[in-house]
Amino acid sequence: MELTVEIAAIRDGLGDSGRLVGEFRRAVLLVPLADGPEGGLMSAVSGGIRWIYAFTDEEALARFAVARGEVESGREWEFLSVLGARLVDAVVPLADGPAGVVVNVADGDGSMFFPPVAGIVPDAHAVDVDRGEAA
Repeated sequence: MELTVEIAAIRDGLGDSGRLVGEFRRAVLLVPLADGPEGGLMSAVSGGIRWIYAFTDEEALARFAVARGEVESGREWEFLSVLGARLVDAVVPLADGPAGVVVNVADGDGSMFFPPVAGIVPDAHAVDVDRGEAA
C-alpha cells in the first residue's frame, strides 16, 4: 500500500498504525534543502520538536512552495530523495534535540506527523523512552 493511501486510511479511522509506519519507512520521500549559510534539510521547530519536511511527490512539494508564497520568487527548490527509514534512523539522531518528520505538511487532511517516539525513531532519540536519567 502506498504511503498517501495509508495516511488517508488512518485519517478515516480505518488504518493500522504499524502498517502506516512500515509504509513511511519504505517510502522514497522528497526532502527540500534549506537556504542560507547553514544549509541542511528544511525543517521548523514547533513545540520543542524539530520537524523535518518531507513530501511524497513533486506535486506535494509544489503545494508547500505555494503555501509559503515562494512560487513566484523564482527560487529553485532543491531536494533530496530519501527513504523514510533513513530519515528517522540516520538523520533524526543528528538533530540537536528531539526531531520528527512531517509528510506533506501543506496538504491538510493529507499530512501526517511522525513524532520522535519509540517505534518511529531510534529509542535513544525517542522522547517517550525512560532512560533512567534523574530529573
